Amino acid sequence: MIHVSQVSKWYGAHAALRGVSFEAPAGEVVGLLGPNGAGKTTTLRIITGFLAPSAGSVRVCGHDTVDQSLAARRCLGYLPEAAPLYPEMSVRGYLHFRGRLMSLRRGPRRAAVGRALARCDVADVAHRRIGQLSKGYRQRVGIAAALLHDPAVIVLDEPSSGLDPAQIRQMRGLMRELAQTHCVLVSSHVLPEVEQTCDRVVIITRGRVRAEGSPAGLIERVRHAAPYVVEARGEAPERVLRAVPGAARVAAEPAAPDGWQRLRLFAAPGAGDLREAIARTAAAAGLAVRELARPAPGLEQLFLSLLETDDDPGTGPAPAADAGGAA
Repeated sequence: MIHVSQVSKWYGAHAALRGVSFEAPAGEVVGLLGPNGAGKTTTLRIITGFLAPSAGSVRVCGHDTVDQSLAARRCLGYLPEAAPLYPEMSVRGYLHFRGRLMSLRRGPRRAAVGRALARCDVADVAHRRIGQLSKGYRQRVGIAAALLHDPAVIVLDEPSSGLDPAQIRQMRGLMRELAQTHCVLVSSHVLPEVEQTCDRVVIITRGRVRAEGSPAGLIERVRHAAPYVVEARGEAPERVLRAVPGAARVAAEPAAPDGWQRLRLFAAPGAGDLREAIARTAAAAGLAVRELARPAPGLEQLFLSLLETDDDPGTGPAPAADAGGAA
């Protein structure tokens, strides 16, 4: 439903996006993941028609977002990070106002507002002014507005912002429910949330796609790089662990006042399981060890490894022909 092909966006000599390509089909929650400034919001603004790309193209439900902008936007429900709400309006009044902007007739609009209120769990505050609501409730009102016209594609920028843990669980369930019949694209920098919610993840750093796949598949890529965690006490634990056959490097935290020190040992490629070698080496050196583990890696490890290896500054000459202009 969303097809992004070689999209670039230049602002003078700065490339906000360079050659970004990915797809988001119906029936999946696709997560756009990256650090602040990576290009996530720029990507969403191009997909939703707020910005034109400098190069490349985006199609939403088969419609080009530049040449067929209105048709593409009719298929979209978009919640930006800062929801565009009118604080003086009541929740119900605001949703009816949004429905009129979408050209919904009175009967269908009334039904659509009722569904959105129930779906986003804001029916109990429908009569209240938006300005009197907590940030979490305001976020849910913004989502209700995005769902009002039952779009085929739903784009959510940081949808969990301002929600408490119970509301985050509800949001997760709502996204899974929507994915049964819609294409859902969600942008976030909250790694655990993406890992638990998304079927597929697209990781962007410095305006480029660095990794794409299912959370489990991406995690498998860094499983071999997960460090061993050792908590030891004795003489020079860091030096002792460096001598473990197969060790590539050791990172040590400062020792506690009682002498215990926490260290992370990174194995060389192809080294295999080093737990027995670590235990033998520590015992031979007289180290006391009260923890030896290799925690299962998560998206955080892949994310950090991509950031560590990304030394491209993202600058250079802008393309000669800039379709979107320097916005």
